[in-house]
Amino acid sequence: MSYDKMTNPEFDNDEITIDLTELFMVLWSEIHIILLSGILMALLAFVGTKLFITPLYTSTTQMYVLTKQDSNSSVTYSDLQTGTQLTKDYMVLIKSRPVLEQVISVLNLDIEVEKLADMISVETETDTRVLNISVKNEDPRVAKEIADAVREAVGIQITEIMDAEAVNTVQEGNLATAPSSPSVMKNVLIGGILGLIVSIGIIVLIFVLDDTVKTPDDVEQYLGLNVLTSIPLQAGTEKAKKSKKVRGKTAKKLMRNMKK
Repeated sequence: MSYDKMTNPEFDNDEITIDLTELFMVLWSEIHIILLSGILMALLAFVGTKLFITPLYTSTTQMYVLTKQDSNSSVTYSDLQTGTQLTKDYMVLIKSRPVLEQVISVLNLDIEVEKLADMISVETETDTRVLNISVKNEDPRVAKEIADAVREAVGIQITEIMDAEAVNTVQEGNLATAPSSPSVMKNVLIGGILGLIVSIGIIVLIFVLDDTVKTPDDVEQYLGLNVLTSIPLQAGTEKAKKSKKVRGKTAKKLMRNMKK
């Protein structure tokens, strides 16, 4: 059996014991660095959002599809369920190629169909057949024009393909006065939290990997040796040694001069 194993029975134990109290004290002692990192990352997120992310404006228009069952005097619950399920078909038609190509042609847009489809989002109000068509664009006026053009184009497709009674406009696209994205406050908050997490992670990693012996307790814990005594080092010890050396050299020079 080797000397290390004899002196330290826990030599083969690969588990790392972390003193949570000591870890907390280390984090508290570096709290200024942690806060500074959070503030710095939040500032970078703010500057990056303002300078490198283009603001987008959203215009939303609403439409309601009136089916032939709705024009009858009596409408059953089954008819209402059928109409609600048909809204999923309407949502597919809104982003179909014929509708988008017609919008590009009417507004004379210099854009691909796929890119136009990415600008459009469709959703339905809960338990209703009201369709919301939202369009995002760098220009709020262009966003409104596209939203209204999509509503009109898909209205023609729905009446012709799905034999609907009519497509009524609930509201036209609004002219946005403020950008809908990006959210500066959200990005700043995410940046600040990320800075805090990264700084804390680095400090914890340094603490865990630091295996240097600092106290007599560390000697007993890691080496399995009993500490008989310890000599405290004062802050001025090193300076005192240097001053003694200087005085000694000066005295030797004086003795040499006297002999001469």
